[in-house]
Formats: sequence, structure tokens, C-alpha cells
Amino acid sequence: MDIEKQDEWRWIIPKTGKMNVEGLVYANEEMMADIRKDQSLQQVVNVAALPGIRGRSMAMPDIHWGYGFPIGGVAGFDTSEGVVSPGGVGYDIN
Repeated sequence: MDIEKQDEWRWIIPKTGKMNVEGLVYANEEMMADIRKDQSLQQVVNVAALPGIRGRSMAMPDIHWGYGFPIGGVAGFDTSEGVVSPGGVGYDIN
């Protein structure tokens, strides 16, 4: 996966394939080494491909593999064209 370092704390996953927006990950070099060990970056890409997403598919420094969205993932959606996904908050939240 192509990831471009923006600065000391920001990494961009360029919009490719079915992505509607780019991905943005907040992490330093040491954190990124750990983040790359699981599928959470792929989940950032998957969220970026959801209908109605606006801005960017983002991940905070605590990102790790979740169910659907990565844990520590953030995304905003258009209220008329977007989706509501329990993967963004977890299926165990009620």
C-alpha cells in the first residue's frame, strides 16, 4: 500500500481504486511501524470507499484493527447520500 509521509505526525494514503477520498493517519515513525503489523490501514482504505464519505478517512494514533472501521478511525458522511455503519462505533455498543 502506498503511504506518503506528510510531516512528523501525518501520513497520507492517496486516493486509488474505489476510494472516494484519501486516507489520513496521525502517527509518528515508531507508531507507524506497529500500525503496519495489522490490517488497520486497509480498513482506512475500505472506509474511504464507503458511499457519501466526506473529507478524509482518518485514523488517530491509537489505530488498530477493528470490525469494519479501524479502532481509532474517524469518518464523516453526507446525511442524504452517506451510510450509517455500526462498524464506526462497534457492534457491542447499544
